[in-house]
Amino acid sequence: MGRFRATSRGCAMTVLPGAAIDLIAPAKINLFLHVIRRRDDGYHDLASLLCPLALADRLRLRIGLSGNRLWCDDPAVPLDDRNLALRAAAAFSEALEKPFGVSVHLEKRIPVAAGLGGGSSDAAAVLLGLNRLFDHPFSAGQLVTLATAIGADVPFFIFGRPALAQGIGERLTPCFRLAPLPVVLLCPPIAISTAEVFRNLNLGLTKCEEKFYDFLLKEQFFDARQHLCNDLETVSVAEHPEIGVAKEVLVRHGATGALMSGSGPSVFGIFDDGAVAGRAAEILAREGRWKVILTEMRLQSME
Repeated sequence: MGRFRATSRGCAMTVLPGAAIDLIAPAKINLFLHVIRRRDDGYHDLASLLCPLALADRLRLRIGLSGNRLWCDDPAVPLDDRNLALRAAAAFSEALEKPFGVSVHLEKRIPVAAGLGGGSSDAAAVLLGLNRLFDHPFSAGQLVTLATAIGADVPFFIFGRPALAQGIGERLTPCFRLAPLPVVLLCPPIAISTAEVFRNLNLGLTKCEEKFYDFLLKEQFFDARQHLCNDLETVSVAEHPEIGVAKEVLVRHGATGALMSGSGPSVFGIFDDGAVAGRAAEILAREGRWKVILTEMRLQSME
C-alpha cells in the first residue's frame, strides 16, 4: 500500500491504551447497479445508486498496546484476516506509521454475505472510529484511499449518505433525490459468490444503462416503479430462482418495487406506507421461508 502523511503528526501519542469508541455500521441497498465494462485490473466499472439503511451493526473499538483482535456474536463472521474490519485496523496502523493494537467487539445485525455490505460497513466504521480516536490524522479523501484498497463498497460507507458510486465504487457523488421510505428485506438461505457472479456476467445482456441515464440526466426524484434495476440479477436469478420469487412476493404484499441488492441473495422491497410494510414483514416472517427484516432508508449519516 502506498503511504501518505497524516495531517496531524504525533497525534498517536495522545491515545492511551484503553481508549474506546462505540460505532454504528449501517447496511446498504443498491437502488440500481449498472455494470459498464470489465477493467484490465480485474475489477468492473460500475454506476450504482447506493442508500444506507437503518439496519446496522454495532461495534466497540478499544485501543491496546499490540495485536488486533475481533469478537463477534455471529459464528458466521470470520475472526482472522479475512475479516474486513481487522484489515481496516491493520491498514490504518500502517498508514499512521505508529504501531498499536485494537480490539473490536462486533454485534452483528446485518446478515452475513447477503449483498447488504455488512463487512464493508464494519471496515469503514473501524477506519472512521480510529480516525476519531487519534484526533483525525487523515482527511476524508485519505480515508477513502485506504478504504478503496480494502474493498469496493468501503468508500461508500466512509461517505455515509446516499450516493452515486462510479469507477469501482470510489468516485462518489451525493444524491438528494430520495425519500426515507420503509424497506422490507428478504434474505434467502443461500450463498452466492460475488466474484463468480461478475465472472459469469454477460455484458451484452445488461439492461440498466437506459434507466441509469434516465434518472441521471432528467434529474428526477427516485421512483421505485421506474428506476430499480440491477444488471447482476441476470446471473444470480438464473442460478437461484428463489430470488425472483422473493421479488414477486414483496410486490404482491404491497411493495412499489423490489430488487436484488448487490450480487444477492438479499432482496428488498420499497414501500410508500409504513403500515403496509409492517404488515408485509409480519406475514412473511410468519411464513418462515426467509429471514425478514423491516427497516428504512436513511438519508443522513448515522454517526
